[in-house]
Amino acid sequence: MGIFQQGDAHESRSSSMSYALRWKHEKLRHASLVAIFLIALTIMISILVYTQTKKQVVLVIDGQTRAVETRGESLQDVLEEHSITLAPHDKISMSVNGAIQDGDRVVIKRATQVNVSAGYETKKLYTTENTVKDAVQTLGYNLSPEDKVSPSLDTKVSSNMDIKIVRVTKQQVQQKAEIPHRVVKTADPSLYKGDNRVLVSGKDGVMIQNIEKVYHDGKLVSKRMVSKEVGTKRVDKVIAVGTKKKPVVLAASTGPSDSASTASANTTSRAGIEFKYTKVLNDVSMTAYSAQEPGIGTRTSSGTRVTEGRTIAVDPDVIPIGWWVYIEGLGFRRAEDTGGAIKGNKIDVYYESLNKALNFGRKSGMTVYVIGPVKPELN
Repeated sequence: MGIFQQGDAHESRSSSMSYALRWKHEKLRHASLVAIFLIALTIMISILVYTQTKKQVVLVIDGQTRAVETRGESLQDVLEEHSITLAPHDKISMSVNGAIQDGDRVVIKRATQVNVSAGYETKKLYTTENTVKDAVQTLGYNLSPEDKVSPSLDTKVSSNMDIKIVRVTKQQVQQKAEIPHRVVKTADPSLYKGDNRVLVSGKDGVMIQNIEKVYHDGKLVSKRMVSKEVGTKRVDKVIAVGTKKKPVVLAASTGPSDSASTASANTTSRAGIEFKYTKVLNDVSMTAYSAQEPGIGTRTSSGTRVTEGRTIAVDPDVIPIGWWVYIEGLGFRRAEDTGGAIKGNKIDVYYESLNKALNFGRKSGMTVYVIGPVKPELN
């Protein structure tokens, strides 16, 4: 009995060891399969994650379209990945630090430097606009319809372009212009020949002119008359000219000596010219005037133009208008003008220069020969 018991025990131990080995092998096989599965799963997840984090972005730089791939999270990452730099004045359609999504479209406009001159100031500025008009407006220059810009507003902006803005202003002003009166002479048969009478005193009119002045940057460049109107009507001067013949007076002759004496009494010779005169004015006081004085025009009361060496102003009751005289020390002059202060034996001599008139001063004790309407000529 004891032998059979030992044999049974040996067989039992052998079966146990075989079972243990089979179990261990099965476990290792299962563990390997699990490990292989986990590795494959990890690879698949990694591929999936890699695929999902990869994005495609469209960049439009100065009108040029470029599609790029990125795994960055922000636009800054995309720009760095593709070595794209931005200048301070460049314009971009989204924030640099903004998150980027697959399929995003980013527009970048490079800034261009321009030189803008306005008034007396020139600035170097940057713009992303395409035309001069859009550039000056976005840079803060407000243009009026009259302002001038060069080059023209529709010109395409280029690098280092010079843009000049001229501020144009217009001003409406009024100025007065003299309307010289005319001299109208009419025949008067009631007056003797050589006698003239002023029937209507002439008066200059006034024309009001509306002037438009144009300024460029505050400097006057042009002006033109846009309209005019009569402020004061002129009054023509009317002079009656005598046409009646003077009567011939026959004086009784007392002898040859008396006739010669009378002729010589009305005849004299000055400056190499012999002439007859109607009367002599002694102790005449004289002054001088000029058109350069304020309020003195270039037209005389008789309608002639003032002329140095010819024109004098007189009292018509003493010297008729239009008559010639000879002034000792001055020469021949013609009575063409009058004046409110010219009364009696007083004469005002005309000079072009105000300095000459002032230097003439006041003279007295002068002798004047009153001749007539015809100037004596050298025979």
